[in-house]
Amino acid sequence: MKRPEPVQVIKQRRDAALQKLVAGVPYMQFLGIQIDRRGDELTAILPFDDKLIGNPMLPALHGGVTAAFLEVMAIMELSWAMIWEDMESGRVSDDAPRIHLPKTIDFTVDYLRSGLPRDAYARARINRSGRRYASVHVEAWQDNRARLFAQATGHFLMPGRDG
Repeated sequence: MKRPEPVQVIKQRRDAALQKLVAGVPYMQFLGIQIDRRGDELTAILPFDDKLIGNPMLPALHGGVTAAFLEVMAIMELSWAMIWEDMESGRVSDDAPRIHLPKTIDFTVDYLRSGLPRDAYARARINRSGRRYASVHVEAWQDNRARLFAQATGHFLMPGRDG
């Protein structure tokens, strides 16, 4: 009987896969977006930076930055779900090819209030994911998870699976 892998090895493999995924999206580095993983749940973090301000009179986060933050989180959630499924089933190894990211079909953002000059967080929920199409809902907040400042719904064309 084969011994199960140590928890640390599994965690390192998952973290390495997530780092590789994030590294494949240079715009995330430009905006400073980080991804925190707890099990299979991802939370995107947009640390505050002065360059993210759109209206210095308020001051408020730029609407384009907010939309990009939400869209990036939706794409990360879809990509991570595919990677997670492959890792858990043993279909992927450490030298697996880079995953192809989903392509946005449409993305609708609801700006619920001004994004304040502080860190922002986002989580995405996949509403539907098939072989060719996926629908995702994303919520963003700052100080209080129950007090969203933006939300979005997007539809994505899913990449073909290798193998």
